Amino acid sequence: MLRTVLGVIAGVVAWLVLVVAADFALRHAWPAYAAVEKAMAFDVPMMIARLSESSITLIIAAAITARLAPASRVAPWALGLVLLALFIPVHIGVWSKFPIWYHLTFLISLVVISVVVGNLVRTRQPQIAVPN
Repeated sequence: MLRTVLGVIAGVVAWLVLVVAADFALRHAWPAYAAVEKAMAFDVPMMIARLSESSITLIIAAAITARLAPASRVAPWALGLVLLALFIPVHIGVWSKFPIWYHLTFLISLVVISVVVGNLVRTRQPQIAVPN
């Protein structure tokens, strides 16, 4: 149980750190993106870039969670659900600034990517008895 909790916490922290770093890089590499970020007036390529950075960083975070809690079938689900719980209020607050497909893609991907990647990593690890 402890490994599951620590794995989920590590995954959430990893995702937050990585997504902030990715967004920082995106702002510096794409001046037009940086110009509209505060107003959140993104065009479709910018929204796709945001979804991509979230997905890539979530793949890494889910792998970290699964590595830290390899015996836990719950950890990938918990990671996705914790992130979902954190971001539903955020997306309610910015609902009018993005199209529905953007909100649904982001929110659904939090759980789907966490579970798929977490299970892939978990099943590819040597199965040893690890105390939770």
